[in-house]
Amino acid sequence: MATTDSGLGGLAEDRALLGRTSTAERVADILRTRIAEGFFPPGERLAEDAIGKALGVSRNTLREAFRLLTHERLLVHELNRGVFVRVLAVEDVADIYRTRRLVECAVVQGLGEPPYRLDGLDAAVSGGESAAEEGDWQGVSTANIHFHRELVALAGSARTDELMRGVLAELRLAFHVVDDPRRLHQPYLVRNRQILEALRAGERTGAGRLLAGYLDDSRAQLVEAYGKLVQGALA
Repeated sequence: MATTDSGLGGLAEDRALLGRTSTAERVADILRTRIAEGFFPPGERLAEDAIGKALGVSRNTLREAFRLLTHERLLVHELNRGVFVRVLAVEDVADIYRTRRLVECAVVQGLGEPPYRLDGLDAAVSGGESAAEEGDWQGVSTANIHFHRELVALAGSARTDELMRGVLAELRLAFHVVDDPRRLHQPYLVRNRQILEALRAGERTGAGRLLAGYLDDSRAQLVEAYGKLVQGALA
């Protein structure tokens, strides 16, 4: 599958973000976001010439961006075929959740004394609830990712933020394959709110228990759904 016109149209809009200092890191940031948002779905080949033209960057800059995203496990390079958005294995999905549990639960347990700065978390929860009321389930999915990014941001660690940005972008590859955001995310709107309210009440331990159960249930649900699709594709 080659790069879609919709993805290229979005890139043309993103070109302004590069400014006068078009670096590989900035190009990688744009492509990472586009992959996470589903403009370039798993299995899609990224057309080097078309993307480079849309962003107005050199071939060398684009290739360096591809290399960075390959290192992050978002892209794969296939000899004589090109660069593709990665398709996760079921084991990858399970491992992503192991990483999330280690990091997210550690962040919550490591919080100091309340009150905590919860504005970003509150906005993510409210955004998800508003999107659900409008039937915008992709919007719910995006708000859910923002919730977990804001949760990790409570640690105040740029390194942890960067780690989770990559982990959550990789997780979106699985979400796009399952392609049933309502079933995947609706049950967790209430649980996001519960975690937020526990933290607002200063109940760090309780919030940690809620979060651990949340991640375990989400992992089991996604691994089962993803595994069925992968097995069906191989049948």
